[in-house]
Amino acid sequence: MGELIGYARCSTVLQDLTAQYEILASLGVADDRIYLDKGLTGTNRSRPGLDQALAAVRAGDTLVVPKLDRLARSVPDARDIGDTLVDRGIRLSLGGSIYDPADPMSKMFFNMLAVFAEFEADLLKMRTREGMAIARSKGKLKGKKPKLSVRQQAELVRMHASGEYSIADLMEVFTVGRATVYRVLDRAKAQQSA
Repeated sequence: MGELIGYARCSTVLQDLTAQYEILASLGVADDRIYLDKGLTGTNRSRPGLDQALAAVRAGDTLVVPKLDRLARSVPDARDIGDTLVDRGIRLSLGGSIYDPADPMSKMFFNMLAVFAEFEADLLKMRTREGMAIARSKGKLKGKKPKLSVRQQAELVRMHASGEYSIADLMEVFTVGRATVYRVLDRAKAQQSA
């Protein structure tokens, strides 16, 4: 029958994978054969845990996921992963139900699950945008607090303009990353040209 390889995913680092892990264990997947992604969305195809799981499965094995939306959040992505597995001779188990691409009912059910997963992801994005717009209109969403005060930013710009300090020096003096230094300098340049 081959090996059972499990895959679980959650979108944020604050979410817990315990429930998915327990489902995979109850379906017979060994602890050392479960691959995880934490803090990565299903719309992002570049997921180290998924890549490891797909590399671990061989012809005759079964990739086990608790639900299809843990594997993919779009119809094209779900179909691509499903087709790739089938082409490699690997079975796909969705919460214990084996996806059989040769069976028209199984194929239809798989596609319906993929449509619902994509729909759910789109609804989540829409609600997030709406919530952010409401918070912004109430003045509650102002963005991230700058790492440097206005005075520190002015001093950074002055020091850079003197020509005595490199970007690396400024990073060290102000204890910030390269991106912050460039952001401050770009903002100052934009204000001067306005």
